[in-house]
Amino acid sequence: MSRAPGPAPLLPLPLALTVLVLASTPLWLARVGLYQYLALEIMIWMLFALGYNLLLGTSGLPSFGHGAYFGVGAYAFGLAQKKLWANLWFDLAAAMLVAALVGALVALFISHRRGIYYALLTIAFGQVFWFVAIKWHSVTGGEDGLLNIQRPPLELGFASIPLKSNDALFYFGLAVFAVALLVLWRLTHSPLGRVLSAIRQNEARAAFVGYNVWLYKWIAFTLSAAVAGLAGGLFAMAQQSAYPNVMSLHNSGFVVMMVLIGGGLVSFWGPLIGAAFFILARDLLGAYTEAWLLWYGLVFMALVLFKPEGIAGMWQSWRAHRAARLPAAALAVPQERRA
Repeated sequence: MSRAPGPAPLLPLPLALTVLVLASTPLWLARVGLYQYLALEIMIWMLFALGYNLLLGTSGLPSFGHGAYFGVGAYAFGLAQKKLWANLWFDLAAAMLVAALVGALVALFISHRRGIYYALLTIAFGQVFWFVAIKWHSVTGGEDGLLNIQRPPLELGFASIPLKSNDALFYFGLAVFAVALLVLWRLTHSPLGRVLSAIRQNEARAAFVGYNVWLYKWIAFTLSAAVAGLAGGLFAMAQQSAYPNVMSLHNSGFVVMMVLIGGGLVSFWGPLIGAAFFILARDLLGAYTEAWLLWYGLVFMALVLFKPEGIAGMWQSWRAHRAARLPAAALAVPQERRA
């Protein structure tokens, strides 16, 4: 008789390994021909993909315009800095809060829908925000974007640490990423996360047993938008600008591809794999051909067709196959050797 799975660990090993690998990149990244900013960019997209997977992987809600909330976070960070207060904590909080409020507003209109209608509405709202970012020139800078965004120092009360260098910003971003990763892990394995998983498996059945499905879908979308806004705020710091392109439909498609190719539908850690795979493929393939996205698209198509569980699913299948072979190998051992 199989045992029920135990509670999720407070500090899972993959989380610790991810943070350690990222923290070690200044020691070896340049030696393999890459650059330190790449690790910062991968980390930001990992955070964005993890927040998006709270919708797609955990709740089964397909949002195809999620780049809008990433962009809203970037613009909110820059505008809060320029118009209100150039303080790191305040500006990042503004990025999360504004993106969450915008996401909450959108979720009010779409949470009663499901399937293709839900997905189409997310595209429509995403395009509205992208259009506003382009046309509202007096606020957003139009197609030129919001430029000259500064990197405020890290104020700790007893010390002020400048973040102007990419290395300093990387380590600050790593600390934010580690905390967000742990919070999302615990959230996914909390009672809220289990209800969202139930909605993904069968929305009608979840409603039948008494859950307010609309409310939980609204909460999931709002939280996901808040994480996207945090990633967008970090991106604005890294780029020192915010521009409409990050809100476009193709940029929203990138995060979907990251989650699917990484295996976010079957594993919490899939978005981390997918984001790293995408950014590395962009840089490594892009060094050889301008048509790198064509080759990446072919890989994506092949994986979706033949292994829709993604890279994390391939790993899980290999482990399951290996575990199944071990008992068979033990039974094949001669009786006298087992005595």
